[in-house]
Amino acid sequence: MRVESGSQLVPAAVPWFIGALSTALSRGRSIGGRVKRLHLHLLSDSTGETLEMIAKAALAQFDDADVVRHFWPMVRSMQHLDRIMGEIANNPGLVLYTLVNTDTRDRLEQRCAALGLPSVAALDTVTDALEQQLGQEAKGRPGRQHIMDEAYFRRVDAIQFTIAHDDGVGWENWEEADIVLAGVSRSSKTPTSIYLANRGYKVANIPIVVESPPPAMLFSLRRPLVVGLTTSPERLIQVRRNRLLSLNQAPETAYVDTEHVTREVQYARRMFADNGWPVIDVSRRSIEETAAAVINLYNERRAAGGDTTPGAKPI
Repeated sequence: MRVESGSQLVPAAVPWFIGALSTALSRGRSIGGRVKRLHLHLLSDSTGETLEMIAKAALAQFDDADVVRHFWPMVRSMQHLDRIMGEIANNPGLVLYTLVNTDTRDRLEQRCAALGLPSVAALDTVTDALEQQLGQEAKGRPGRQHIMDEAYFRRVDAIQFTIAHDDGVGWENWEEADIVLAGVSRSSKTPTSIYLANRGYKVANIPIVVESPPPAMLFSLRRPLVVGLTTSPERLIQVRRNRLLSLNQAPETAYVDTEHVTREVQYARRMFADNGWPVIDVSRRSIEETAAAVINLYNERRAAGGDTTPGAKPI
């Protein structure tokens, strides 16, 4: 799981405070063993995206947990913190925070202690380990991962490029892409493209349609990594049928006909095999998992020297 430019910190941060969540949930158990509602307060002096993702990853380890999340971003003054503490007192529970200002942290910890509430600094263990290994102290400035530097503007460019090259549009510029995704209709090409764009990759995608072959340029691309997305016909029919129902259209057409869909999938798979493109089966993958697989393929290609075009490496 990765978020923001400092995303590599997230996985390492999760395990050490799962114990705090486990303790909080255990304390909330009734005599019958059923978990009562836990109020989880997330305080950050920046956007709070990292903290939210850490909490989400940790909560995924618990089944049937009734948790109400209270999100408090941009906490940068004592006055703001004092207002939040009033809400926390009304809904006591576990407090997770990412605050770099020492005075604000101390005030939060003191107020939580006075209320008898556990408070956990979500990134402290990771930051301490990095300080020891790097031989320097952390800067202690909030929101540094959101600075509008060169990487930020590369990411903006990637998003703009990807939006402009969705569903086969702008194929003349595909050579400028980092990645081109190909697949039949409803094989998650667009959401995967947008997710990758938010990670800094310029992505184009093209639907593979039996009756309408893709532009010849697709087969002669040198710079981009072309990846085929495939899925099982059964899964594809289910997704397409749900799509038709959401649009109030007839659910029984060639678009969801078993024989027709099977032929589409086979046609696409032959195309991928004939051109030597790597293939990812998205049948049981989330968008995040598919994107992670694409990124692994991209990095392997770079490491092997497959992309010789100079340029900034996506974040």
